Amino acid sequence: MVNPAAPRLSLRIESWPIAGQFTISRGAKTEARVVIAELLQDGVRGRGECVPYARYGESAESVIAALEPFAAKVAAGLTREHLQDAMPPGAARNALDCAFWDLDAKRTGKRVYELAGLRAPHPLTTAYTISLGTPEAMAKAARDAAGRPLLKIKLGADGDPERIAAIRAAVPGTELIADANEGWTADNLADNLEACAQAGVTLVEQPLPADADDALTAVVRPVPVCADESAHARASLPALLGKYDAVNIKLDKTGGLTEALAMAAEAHKLGLMIMTGCMVATSLSMAPAMLVAQSARFVDLDGPLLLARDRPDGLVYDGSLAYPPEPALWG
Repeated sequence: MVNPAAPRLSLRIESWPIAGQFTISRGAKTEARVVIAELLQDGVRGRGECVPYARYGESAESVIAALEPFAAKVAAGLTREHLQDAMPPGAARNALDCAFWDLDAKRTGKRVYELAGLRAPHPLTTAYTISLGTPEAMAKAARDAAGRPLLKIKLGADGDPERIAAIRAAVPGTELIADANEGWTADNLADNLEACAQAGVTLVEQPLPADADDALTAVVRPVPVCADESAHARASLPALLGKYDAVNIKLDKTGGLTEALAMAAEAHKLGLMIMTGCMVATSLSMAPAMLVAQSARFVDLDGPLLLARDRPDGLVYDGSLAYPPEPALWG
């Protein structure tokens, strides 16, 4: 039964060209395909953006298919609180969850951080990503970005120690974090971690496949190791203990800001450092993640910097310093 006072949900797919090519151990892409969920109520519009994660079998089309039945549920009175049990974690729930937060903020005239009981957000330094390539190409890209205080280098292929050494030589004073995207094995794990340690890398993200990460318990970790593909929502946290030192919280995995904030609080209780990450997407995806990032040790919200263009009213980036969103964008 339709509630005439309830919001109306609309969905669409958008494509945003990437500046050049974005390459990780699983492949390369030249555009970011995102799904937008919009909630319209009394002339007020709330928006949320998600990036379907092919690693988990998601596509823009599958996300749309998952969300379409919720148009009737939203019209019948489904709330953000009900959504947490009505949909599993993932990109689809993220788009709708963030749209609910944005709608509530705009209808009440309050910011999302106020509605969530958080302090006002402040600007944060984000990592800037160097795509996987040859040692020479990655060293050049690092030199070109040498003015940025934190670089995230994509690894996960044969020859990673050479890549790490070349990048460190190119930017001797820059903080480095590394992301292997599940591309290492139990056989080369120790050598690759040692190469990172020798280069002064601060953090290594998801070195092993999520279904083979038990090997992390049997090796000395000279560099803190962060779970990404091994971590989803709160339920995944206990299994990380003893294997990981940090967890990368991404809203497309947690299923939205609601769960991401709860997951961050639980991770802190468990003694895990927090990284707040993103997929390549527009500022509409980054905006809610900025609230989670306020308590993070590492911030990786450079998605819009990797695009050829961002949407209007996007986040302001002063070099690597990312500023919180304005209400015209989200929240």
